Amino acid sequence: MISLRAEAERRPRIGPYLLPARVLLAPMAGVTDRPFRILCRSFGAALAPSEMISSDQRLWHTPKSRHRMDHDGEPEPRVVQLTGADPSALAEAARANVALGAQIIDLNMGCPAKKVCGRSCGSALLTDEPLVARILEAVVRAVDVPVTLKIRTGWDREHRNGVNIACIAEACGVAALAVHGRTRADLFEGAAEYATIRDIKARVRMPVFANGDIDTPQKARAVLDFTSADGVMIGRASHGSPWIFRTVNAHVHGGIATPALQRSELRDIILRHLDALYSFYGEQSGVRIARKHLGWYCEQLLGSPADVRRELMGAADTTAQFAHAVKHFDDWASRAVAAA
Repeated sequence: MISLRAEAERRPRIGPYLLPARVLLAPMAGVTDRPFRILCRSFGAALAPSEMISSDQRLWHTPKSRHRMDHDGEPEPRVVQLTGADPSALAEAARANVALGAQIIDLNMGCPAKKVCGRSCGSALLTDEPLVARILEAVVRAVDVPVTLKIRTGWDREHRNGVNIACIAEACGVAALAVHGRTRADLFEGAAEYATIRDIKARVRMPVFANGDIDTPQKARAVLDFTSADGVMIGRASHGSPWIFRTVNAHVHGGIATPALQRSELRDIILRHLDALYSFYGEQSGVRIARKHLGWYCEQLLGSPADVRRELMGAADTTAQFAHAVKHFDDWASRAVAAA
C-alpha cells in the first residue's frame, strides 16, 4: 500500500501555495465556469482554473467574459487562464486580473481549437519558441503572483518540442507546467502519450502535471508512476462526474477505494449544480448551459434514455427543466432503494 505520509510529502507547491492534493481540474472553455469549479473543488480538485480569457481587454465587457472573470465565493487559490499572442497585452491582462483577485495566472499554449490557433494563440504558439520566451518573460515580470503554463507536447508528431518549451518556461520563472499528452495536430484523437511528459519532468525542477485520457483512479496512478509527474490534471472525465476527484484522490493518496456515493447523494449534487447554474447565469442562459451538464449526467448515470433526454433538453425554462430533473433523478434514486 502507498504510504499516506509519503504521498502527503509529495504534494506540489506553486509559489506560496502548497496544494492539498495531486489531482487538478483542467481548464475547459464552456465547462469550467464558477459553479463547476466550486463543485469540483468540493470533491477535492486541488486547483480549478477558469475558462480561458482573451488578453484583448476590449472583449471583457461581454456577458461571457464577465462570467468568466467572476470568482465570488471561489476557494483559494483562484486561477485565471489567459490566452493571447502579444506579450504586452498578456502582461497587462495579467496585471488587471490580479487586481481583480487572481492568485495564479495560467497561460494557455495548449488549446488546439482552430479559431484559437488561427489567431496564433493557444498551441499555435508552440511553433515560435522565441515568442513563447518573450510572452513568459513579460507576464512573469508583470505580476507578483505565480505564473503557470499549459501546453501540448508540440505542434505535430514531427515537431514535439515540449521539452524545449518546458526548459524555456522554467528559465523564464514559470512556477508550474501542465502538459496534455497530444500534439496540436492530434486534437483529441488517438491515445495520449506520456513519454514526452516523462522527458519533460526529467529536465525541469518545477512541478509538472500530466493531462490527457486520465479517466480512472488506476489510470491516474499509472501515469504518475510512469512520468514521475507531480500531479495529474483531469478534463473530459469530469463531465457528468465531478465527484471523480474524490475517488482519484483517495487512490493516489492512499491506494484505497472510497465508498461509492449513494444515488440519493448524486441526485442532490446534480440538483444543487443546476440551482447554482441558474443563479449564476439567470433564466435564459441558465437553462441553455444546464443542458450540456444534464446530458453528461444522463449519459453517466441513466444511460441517456431518449425520453428523458428529450424532456431535459427540450425544457423551455429553468422551472420546467429543474422539475424534469427532480422527477427523473428521483425516480433513478428510488429504484436503488427499492432494489436494496
